[in-house]
Amino acid sequence: MNQSKKAVKRPDGRKVDEIRKVSCKAGVVKNADGSAEFIIGNTTAIAAVYGPRELYPKFKQDPSRALLRCKYNLMSFSVSDRKRPAPSRRDIELGLVIKNALSQLIFLEKYPKLAIDVFIEISQADAGTRCAGICAASLALADAGIQMRELAGSIAAGALGDLVVLDLTKEEEDYPEGATDLPITYLPKQGLITSLQLDGDISFAGFKKALKMGINKCKELVKLQEEALKINYLKGDKK
Repeated sequence: MNQSKKAVKRPDGRKVDEIRKVSCKAGVVKNADGSAEFIIGNTTAIAAVYGPRELYPKFKQDPSRALLRCKYNLMSFSVSDRKRPAPSRRDIELGLVIKNALSQLIFLEKYPKLAIDVFIEISQADAGTRCAGICAASLALADAGIQMRELAGSIAAGALGDLVVLDLTKEEEDYPEGATDLPITYLPKQGLITSLQLDGDISFAGFKKALKMGINKCKELVKLQEEALKINYLKGDKK
Protein backbone atom coordinates (compact mmCIF):
# COMPACT_ATOMS: atom_id res chain seq x y z
CA MET A 1 0.00 0.00 0.00
CA ASN A 2 1.16 3.52 -0.71
CA GLN A 3 2.69 4.71 2.57
CA SER A 4 1.56 8.28 1.90
CA LYS A 5 -2.04 7.24 2.54
CA LYS A 6 -3.33 8.01 5.99
CA ALA A 7 -5.70 5.95 8.06
CA VAL A 8 -9.15 7.45 8.39
CA LYS A 9 -12.28 6.87 10.43
CA ARG A 10 -15.34 5.39 8.78
CA PRO A 11 -17.96 8.04 7.89
CA ASP A 12 -20.84 6.11 9.51
CA GLY A 13 -18.88 5.27 12.64
CA ARG A 14 -18.80 1.50 12.09
CA LYS A 15 -15.97 -0.65 13.42
CA VAL A 16 -13.49 -1.91 10.84
CA ASP A 17 -14.98 -5.44 10.87
CA GLU A 18 -18.61 -4.32 11.20
CA ILE A 19 -20.93 -4.56 8.23
CA ARG A 20 -24.14 -2.66 7.69
CA LYS A 21 -27.48 -4.02 8.89
CA VAL A 22 -28.43 -7.16 6.97
CA SER A 23 -31.81 -8.78 6.34
CA CYS A 24 -32.78 -11.55 3.96
CA LYS A 25 -35.85 -13.61 3.14
CA ALA A 26 -36.79 -16.35 0.72
CA GLY A 27 -39.88 -16.76 -1.44
CA VAL A 28 -40.41 -13.14 -2.45
CA VAL A 29 -41.25 -13.70 -6.15
CA LYS A 30 -44.27 -16.01 -6.29
CA ASN A 31 -44.09 -16.95 -9.98
CA ALA A 32 -40.43 -18.03 -9.74
CA ASP A 33 -39.25 -21.53 -8.86
CA GLY A 34 -37.16 -19.94 -6.13
CA SER A 35 -36.45 -16.39 -5.03
CA ALA A 36 -34.90 -14.25 -2.35
CA GLU A 37 -34.28 -10.70 -1.20
CA PHE A 38 -31.01 -9.67 0.39
CA ILE A 39 -30.61 -6.20 1.93
CA ILE A 40 -27.38 -4.81 3.32
CA GLY A 41 -27.49 -1.19 4.39
CA ASN A 42 -28.99 0.77 1.49
CA THR A 43 -28.28 -1.92 -1.10
CA THR A 44 -31.13 -4.26 -2.07
CA ALA A 45 -30.84 -7.30 -4.33
CA ILE A 46 -33.71 -9.52 -5.46
CA ALA A 47 -32.96 -12.85 -7.13
CA ALA A 48 -35.37 -15.11 -9.00
CA VAL A 49 -34.52 -18.63 -10.20
CA TYR A 50 -36.29 -20.47 -13.03
CA GLY A 51 -35.48 -24.09 -13.64
CA PRO A 52 -34.10 -26.55 -14.11
CA ARG A 53 -36.01 -26.27 -17.39
CA GLU A 54 -35.73 -27.24 -21.03
CA LEU A 55 -32.92 -25.51 -22.90
CA TYR A 56 -33.49 -24.23 -26.42
CA PRO A 57 -32.07 -24.18 -29.01
CA LYS A 58 -31.03 -27.80 -28.51
CA PHE A 59 -27.50 -27.33 -29.83
CA LYS A 60 -26.73 -25.45 -26.60
CA GLN A 61 -27.61 -28.48 -24.48
CA ASP A 62 -24.77 -30.20 -22.65
CA PRO A 63 -25.43 -33.94 -22.14
CA SER A 64 -23.20 -33.93 -19.04
CA ARG A 65 -24.50 -30.93 -17.08
CA ALA A 66 -26.95 -28.05 -16.85
CA LEU A 67 -26.26 -24.67 -18.33
CA LEU A 68 -26.23 -21.98 -15.62
CA ARG A 69 -27.19 -18.52 -16.86
CA CYS A 70 -27.03 -15.42 -14.68
CA LYS A 71 -28.35 -11.98 -15.54
CA TYR A 72 -27.46 -9.01 -13.35
CA ASN A 73 -29.39 -5.77 -13.72
CA LEU A 74 -28.82 -2.48 -11.94
CA MET A 75 -32.24 -0.86 -12.21
CA SER A 76 -32.39 2.64 -13.68
CA PHE A 77 -33.77 4.18 -10.48
CA SER A 78 -31.39 2.33 -8.11
CA VAL A 79 -28.76 5.07 -8.23
CA SER A 80 -28.92 8.85 -7.94
CA ASP A 81 -27.65 9.37 -11.50
CA ARG A 82 -30.22 7.65 -13.70
CA LYS A 83 -28.80 4.63 -15.49
CA ARG A 84 -29.83 3.68 -19.02
CA PRO A 85 -32.30 0.78 -18.92
CA ALA A 86 -30.37 -1.35 -21.41
CA PRO A 87 -27.77 -3.76 -19.92
CA SER A 88 -24.43 -2.01 -19.57
CA ARG A 89 -21.02 -3.55 -20.12
CA ARG A 90 -20.63 -3.66 -16.33
CA ASP A 91 -23.97 -5.45 -15.93
CA ILE A 92 -22.85 -8.14 -18.38
CA GLU A 93 -19.45 -8.46 -16.71
CA LEU A 94 -20.98 -8.83 -13.24
CA GLY A 95 -23.42 -11.41 -14.57
CA LEU A 96 -20.42 -13.51 -15.63
CA VAL A 97 -18.67 -12.93 -12.30
CA ILE A 98 -21.76 -14.07 -10.41
CA LYS A 99 -22.20 -17.10 -12.69
CA ASN A 100 -18.63 -18.20 -12.01
CA ALA A 101 -19.06 -17.67 -8.27
CA LEU A 102 -22.27 -19.74 -8.19
CA SER A 103 -21.12 -22.60 -10.43
CA GLN A 104 -19.37 -24.32 -7.53
CA LEU A 105 -22.59 -24.36 -5.49
CA ILE A 106 -24.77 -26.46 -7.75
CA PHE A 107 -24.60 -30.11 -8.73
CA LEU A 108 -24.94 -29.14 -12.39
CA GLU A 109 -24.26 -32.73 -13.43
CA LYS A 110 -27.61 -33.70 -11.89
CA TYR A 111 -29.45 -31.75 -14.59
CA PRO A 112 -28.01 -32.73 -18.01
CA LYS A 113 -29.31 -30.86 -21.06
CA LEU A 114 -31.31 -28.43 -18.88
CA ALA A 115 -30.94 -24.74 -18.03
CA ILE A 116 -30.97 -22.94 -14.69
CA ASP A 117 -31.64 -19.23 -15.03
CA VAL A 118 -30.83 -16.75 -12.27
CA PHE A 119 -32.06 -13.17 -12.57
CA ILE A 120 -30.68 -10.59 -10.15
CA GLU A 121 -32.26 -7.16 -9.90
CA ILE A 122 -30.62 -4.39 -7.87
CA SER A 123 -33.46 -2.09 -6.85
CA GLN A 124 -31.33 0.13 -4.61
CA ALA A 125 -27.56 0.54 -4.77
CA ASP A 126 -25.08 1.84 -2.23
CA ALA A 127 -22.01 -0.28 -3.12
CA GLY A 128 -21.59 -4.01 -2.60
CA THR A 129 -24.18 -4.89 -5.26
CA ARG A 130 -22.39 -7.94 -6.67
CA CYS A 131 -21.96 -9.42 -3.20
CA ALA A 132 -25.59 -8.74 -2.28
CA GLY A 133 -26.61 -10.29 -5.60
CA ILE A 134 -24.59 -13.44 -4.94
CA CYS A 135 -26.09 -13.84 -1.46
CA ALA A 136 -29.60 -13.34 -2.86
CA ALA A 137 -28.94 -15.83 -5.67
CA SER A 138 -27.50 -18.42 -3.27
CA LEU A 139 -30.63 -18.23 -1.14
CA ALA A 140 -32.94 -18.25 -4.19
CA LEU A 141 -31.28 -21.39 -5.61
CA ALA A 142 -31.83 -23.20 -2.33
CA ASP A 143 -35.43 -21.94 -2.23
CA ALA A 144 -35.93 -23.46 -5.71
CA GLY A 145 -34.96 -26.88 -4.34
CA ILE A 146 -31.99 -27.22 -6.66
CA GLN A 147 -29.41 -29.74 -5.46
CA MET A 148 -26.53 -27.72 -3.99
CA ARG A 149 -23.31 -28.44 -2.19
CA GLU A 150 -23.92 -25.54 0.18
CA LEU A 151 -24.85 -21.87 0.40
CA ALA A 152 -22.44 -19.05 -0.41
CA GLY A 153 -21.57 -15.93 1.54
CA SER A 154 -20.24 -12.85 -0.21
CA ILE A 155 -18.94 -9.54 1.14
CA ALA A 156 -16.56 -6.81 0.07
CA ALA A 157 -13.50 -6.15 2.19
CA GLY A 158 -11.15 -3.31 1.41
CA ALA A 159 -9.09 -0.44 2.70
CA LEU A 160 -9.41 3.27 3.31
CA GLY A 161 -5.85 4.46 3.35
CA ASP A 162 -4.16 2.13 5.85
CA LEU A 163 -7.44 1.16 7.49
CA VAL A 164 -8.62 -2.33 6.47
CA VAL A 165 -12.43 -2.51 6.60
CA LEU A 166 -15.45 -4.58 5.65
CA ASP A 167 -18.45 -3.64 3.52
CA LEU A 168 -17.56 -0.31 1.95
CA THR A 169 -20.35 2.14 1.18
CA LYS A 170 -20.45 4.27 -1.97
CA GLU A 171 -19.19 7.19 0.12
CA GLU A 172 -16.21 5.11 1.20
CA GLU A 173 -15.55 3.86 -2.33
CA ASP A 174 -15.32 7.52 -3.38
CA TYR A 175 -12.73 8.25 -0.66
CA PRO A 176 -10.66 11.15 -2.14
CA GLU A 177 -7.29 9.51 -1.58
CA GLY A 178 -8.47 6.24 -3.11
CA ALA A 179 -10.21 3.20 -1.63
CA THR A 180 -9.43 -0.47 -2.20
CA ASP A 181 -12.29 -2.88 -2.87
CA LEU A 182 -11.91 -6.66 -2.40
CA PRO A 183 -15.18 -8.56 -3.10
CA ILE A 184 -15.05 -12.16 -1.77
CA THR A 185 -17.35 -15.15 -2.23
CA TYR A 186 -16.73 -18.05 0.12
CA LEU A 187 -18.15 -21.55 0.68
CA PRO A 188 -17.66 -22.40 4.39
CA LYS A 189 -18.13 -26.19 4.24
CA GLN A 190 -15.65 -26.63 1.41
CA GLY A 191 -13.37 -23.84 2.60
CA LEU A 192 -13.41 -22.61 -0.97
CA ILE A 193 -13.19 -19.09 -2.40
CA THR A 194 -15.20 -19.01 -5.63
CA SER A 195 -14.79 -15.32 -6.39
CA LEU A 196 -12.06 -12.86 -5.47
CA GLN A 197 -11.46 -9.51 -7.15
CA LEU A 198 -9.24 -6.56 -6.32
CA ASP A 199 -9.76 -2.94 -7.27
CA GLY A 200 -7.08 -0.62 -5.88
CA ASP A 201 -3.79 -0.97 -4.02
CA ILE A 202 -3.19 -2.82 -0.77
CA SER A 203 -0.16 -4.25 1.01
CA PHE A 204 0.25 -8.01 1.31
CA ALA A 205 -0.32 -7.77 5.08
CA GLY A 206 -3.44 -5.68 4.47
CA PHE A 207 -4.65 -8.16 1.85
CA LYS A 208 -4.30 -11.10 4.25
CA LYS A 209 -6.15 -9.20 6.97
CA ALA A 210 -8.95 -8.14 4.62
CA LEU A 211 -9.30 -11.70 3.29
CA LYS A 212 -9.53 -13.18 6.79
CA MET A 213 -12.12 -10.59 7.86
CA GLY A 214 -14.16 -11.23 4.71
CA ILE A 215 -14.14 -15.02 5.09
CA ASN A 216 -15.27 -14.80 8.72
CA LYS A 217 -18.15 -12.54 7.76
CA CYS A 218 -19.16 -14.77 4.84
CA LYS A 219 -19.69 -17.59 7.33
CA GLU A 220 -22.13 -15.40 9.27
CA LEU A 221 -24.00 -14.45 6.09
CA VAL A 222 -24.49 -18.13 5.25
CA LYS A 223 -26.04 -18.68 8.69
CA LEU A 224 -28.47 -15.82 8.02
CA GLN A 225 -29.48 -17.46 4.74
CA GLU A 226 -30.05 -20.77 6.53
CA GLU A 227 -32.35 -19.04 9.00
CA ALA A 228 -34.27 -17.36 6.17
CA LEU A 229 -34.82 -20.75 4.51
CA LYS A 230 -36.12 -22.26 7.75
CA ILE A 231 -38.56 -19.37 8.25
CA ASN A 232 -39.89 -19.68 4.71
CA TYR A 233 -40.47 -23.42 4.97
CA LEU A 234 -42.09 -23.13 8.36
CA LYS A 235 -44.53 -20.64 6.84
CA GLY A 236 -45.55 -23.38 4.41
CA ASP A 237 -44.94 -21.28 1.32
CA LYS A 238 -43.09 -24.13 -0.37
CA LYS A 239 -44.80 -27.41 -1.20
